[in-house]
Amino acid sequence: METLISTPVLSLPRHHPNYSNQNPANLIRVNNDRRFVNHPTLKIIEKCSNLTQLKQIHAQMLRTGLFYDTYAASKLFSASALSSFASLDYARKVFDQIPQPNVYTWNTFIRVCALSGEPNESVMIFLKMLYEGSESPNKFTFPCVIKAAAEVKDLLVGQGIHGMVVKASLGSNLFVSNSLINLYASCGYLEMAYQVFVRIRDKDVVSWNSMIKGFVKKGCHEQALEHFKAMEVENVKPNVVTMVSVLSACAKKMDLEFGRWVCDYVKRNGIIVDLTLNNAMLDMYVKCGSFDEAEQLFDKMEKKDIISWTTLLDGYAKLGNCDKARKFFDAIPMQGIAAWNTLISGYEQSGNPKEAVAIFRELQLQVDVKPDQVTLVSTLSACAQLGALDLGTWIHVYIKKHGIKINCHLATSLIDMYSKCGDLKRALDVFHSVERRDVFVWSSMIGGFAMHGRGKDAVNLFYKMQEANVKPTAVTFTNVLCACSHTGLVDEGKKFFKQMECVYQIKPVAQHYTCMVDILGRAGLLDEAKELITKMPFAPIASVWGALLGACKLHGNVELAEQACSNLLNLDPRNHGAYVLLSNIYAKTGRWDCVSELRKRMRDSGLKKEPGCSSIEVNGNVHEFLVGDDSHPLSKDIYSKLDEIVAKLKLAGYVPNKEHLLQLVEEEDMKEQALNLHSEKLAIAFAIITTGPSETIRIVKNLRICGDCHSFAKLVSKVYDREILLRDRYRFHQFSGGNCSCKEYW
Repeated sequence: METLISTPVLSLPRHHPNYSNQNPANLIRVNNDRRFVNHPTLKIIEKCSNLTQLKQIHAQMLRTGLFYDTYAASKLFSASALSSFASLDYARKVFDQIPQPNVYTWNTFIRVCALSGEPNESVMIFLKMLYEGSESPNKFTFPCVIKAAAEVKDLLVGQGIHGMVVKASLGSNLFVSNSLINLYASCGYLEMAYQVFVRIRDKDVVSWNSMIKGFVKKGCHEQALEHFKAMEVENVKPNVVTMVSVLSACAKKMDLEFGRWVCDYVKRNGIIVDLTLNNAMLDMYVKCGSFDEAEQLFDKMEKKDIISWTTLLDGYAKLGNCDKARKFFDAIPMQGIAAWNTLISGYEQSGNPKEAVAIFRELQLQVDVKPDQVTLVSTLSACAQLGALDLGTWIHVYIKKHGIKINCHLATSLIDMYSKCGDLKRALDVFHSVERRDVFVWSSMIGGFAMHGRGKDAVNLFYKMQEANVKPTAVTFTNVLCACSHTGLVDEGKKFFKQMECVYQIKPVAQHYTCMVDILGRAGLLDEAKELITKMPFAPIASVWGALLGACKLHGNVELAEQACSNLLNLDPRNHGAYVLLSNIYAKTGRWDCVSELRKRMRDSGLKKEPGCSSIEVNGNVHEFLVGDDSHPLSKDIYSKLDEIVAKLKLAGYVPNKEHLLQLVEEEDMKEQALNLHSEKLAIAFAIITTGPSETIRIVKNLRICGDCHSFAKLVSKVYDREILLRDRYRFHQFSGGNCSCKEYW
């Protein structure tokens, strides 16, 4: 390396101060020619192997004045930003010293920031380039800054840059156009992406990949597959990136047949199968439910990463195959947090929350692996399903203790957990503590109010959400319509339903129609509910007829109930709930012959009524009770306590409501005994035995609470002076002092 010359180090500002009083001969001039291209110092830059050596050259260039040659400075900056030992912090300092960066230097800096996880800075550098005006952006500048805008999904900035592209006559440049397709697709504006796409004369594989990937991201899987076929017609040879996107579309569309064809296409066309493509194939087989083919592929894979292992693990867990999921989990070579998260979320999403909680407790015992935000979100969801308030509260304390930032995902999960566990106050505390609330946080809190029967609070919160300029989603409207349903806010429900499309451009789907039928039906407007169904723009699904059938049960309309049940069973012949609801209606009117006929049809079809199941958390452990359950270790004590409770309630005026029996029982004492077997009564008796007199009894039931159990719980709250929070399939009932929060509107 050349000997360093001992001259003072110069650090010039970008805009020089006024040197009018100094001798012009002493000023350092910026060289914009390339007469130093072959300078020996620049050749040494290429031989640097670490940052220390580069800094020595930097110092020498400053001392000799070589740094003020634009080309020489760009070579030094390029090494500081792009070499194997590059440092973005050091590159920034080098850049700030360059008096007049050339366009190559600007482009390099913009590109490096876009690729280094600093897309916002990339955009800011581009704006600075425009402001200083010494160099104009070129065809290499735009793809880099457009990529940065796509990373942060900043549509306004992207559109502004698109305008500059057109003004610079670069709209037909293939690389620029491809980056614009990616920008609009990333921002969810597929129409604009497609407009750019169709204007490209000679599309390359990147053009097609960008468009196909955009369709997949937006959920337009059919269009993605159609464009893959069109790509074939245009004789553009697909690559690995293409096949990964196409396989993803097949997986999300659950199109196993086309997915198999794609896998065969890869073999026929000699496309090199790397780990990413293998994982995409594996994911397609798993999501399409072809586990035999998934296992065969997995066994053949020479190289596997954590994605390979967790893809199959997730499939087994979501399938509900807990034994196989556990065995596969135990076989994973490196059980990092990703594997634990996959198992917990898989169990939770497949309706196995107890197993999810058990895995979380096992994770707590690990020394090398600690829960992250994904773990906590999944476990909180499992707690919400179980009504496990103690564990959910422990997780909240854990979050605070370890300084974990409560982002929108965690906030939504905490609100949902507290709401579903019956602690609406703490749900509100979390909601108010969050600095930035996205639509999911707002929707979750509205849903919390809805399930607790606080319809007016839900509606008021929806209005506050509008004031905060947060655009509602389809889920938001489902929650606010449910709130109207549970509290009889018919006019408000009609207004929101009408506003969905005309004000918020959200087309109502079947779930919203189900809510509206429920709102009208509960209010006794059965004819209006039926008329709404006939005017639906698409064929009603089972849940729509189910809502009408439930309303018919509430108001005792046998004729309309039979119509609703018939339509429901035509769509879903295995729906045991339809038989149960119609049986309830027949039983209520004493038509036991019809009840017997329905039960015979259920037996002949091999259908069984879903057994009632109530769970209660005591001292951190969840106890479950089925109807007529005698498997609990305290079973004898529970039934003894239940007899005592019934005796006390009768003295207070309790009369068992035998209309709620679904079978013909002639003996009166047998009718009463059948009612006493209901799971929520067993859970209440257990709670009185095992919890303190001041503790709130919190119960979660899988079915709708029957009228007799509702009356039973009200009287228990009065006679035993206990607050009871019972969450059934549809809502919360808060029993206190002999009253219920539902005000008999349920």
